[in-house]
Amino acid sequence: MLNMDFSQRVVIRTAEQPWVASPAAGVERKPLAREEAERGHATSVVRYLPGSAFARHEHPLGEEILVLEGVFSDETGHYPAGTYLRNPPGSGHAPFSEQGCTLLVKLHQFDKRDTATVRVDTNTAEWLPGIGGLQVMPLHEFEHEHVALVKWPANEVFQPHRHFGGEEIFVLSGEFCDEHGRYPEGTWLRSPHLSQHHPFVDQETVIWVKTGHLPLD
Repeated sequence: MLNMDFSQRVVIRTAEQPWVASPAAGVERKPLAREEAERGHATSVVRYLPGSAFARHEHPLGEEILVLEGVFSDETGHYPAGTYLRNPPGSGHAPFSEQGCTLLVKLHQFDKRDTATVRVDTNTAEWLPGIGGLQVMPLHEFEHEHVALVKWPANEVFQPHRHFGGEEIFVLSGEFCDEHGRYPEGTWLRSPHLSQHHPFVDQETVIWVKTGHLPLD
């Protein structure tokens, strides 16, 4: 239905995209990839206006959330900007936001065996040294899939590399760059299996990145 050919590279500057109404009053979204209108694989930026709520629903193949702004809530707690959440296959909840929030949301994309419930406050979690001047904050891994935040210092240049199982990036701050273009805050990129690039930054930049999760053919 939308960007479901995983052999193709996709770049969306979400700041330039319009908000689209969802079935819940006060909840809007910017679809990035979607299998069906309200079911199946979906990746979106979602905005809850203050006081809005979504009806209780189930996650047959899981839900992954990164809180970008505000405070997101459900019956398990209140999650401020910077919180990374994974709700495993078969889970369900009734989300809401008292003050409003903006989220990166991925639905129906888990391996059925990946049953971990994850709650990470990236505001307080530890940064680890990465390659070169990079700093890495691991968020989750399951077999070939790895999810992390990566902090790039100004003027960092990374080695050219291929993406086994693909790569997905959401630029949280700064501007991510490679030989294909420049990607400001709010840009979503998805690169297919065995794609390659030579990334760099001019200014300090933080990205959310997931690798190894896309189809191999």
